[in-house]
Amino acid sequence: MINVYLDDVRPCPQGFVAARSAEECLLLLAASEVNLLSLDFELGMGQPNGLAVVHGIIASGKYPKEIYVHSSSLSGRAQMVYEFRAANPLGVIIHDGPMPLSIQEAAATGEPRNA
Repeated sequence: MINVYLDDVRPCPQGFVAARSAEECLLLLAASEVNLLSLDFELGMGQPNGLAVVHGIIASGKYPKEIYVHSSSLSGRAQMVYEFRAANPLGVIIHDGPMPLSIQEAAATGEPRNA
């Protein structure tokens, strides 16, 4: 099981696999079971954004266990969280905001976490 961090600019936290594009993120989600997923909205001029990832996840039905939407784009983050919550995936925890440091530290050390 892996943790995935989607962002085209920010450094990837330790314990996460970096995805720098929507396509790369969706490929990781399709190929692996994902525990924690942290999503950005804006992924570069003219590139598919984080909402494309949200739509891909919903269409596939293959959800990570826990999702953080860390984007600084208020409207983008709101759209992403809204779409996830409207899909109402059973057992998936959706957070509107970045991961707390304690979650990042646990992921970096590989500590299991009870959500």
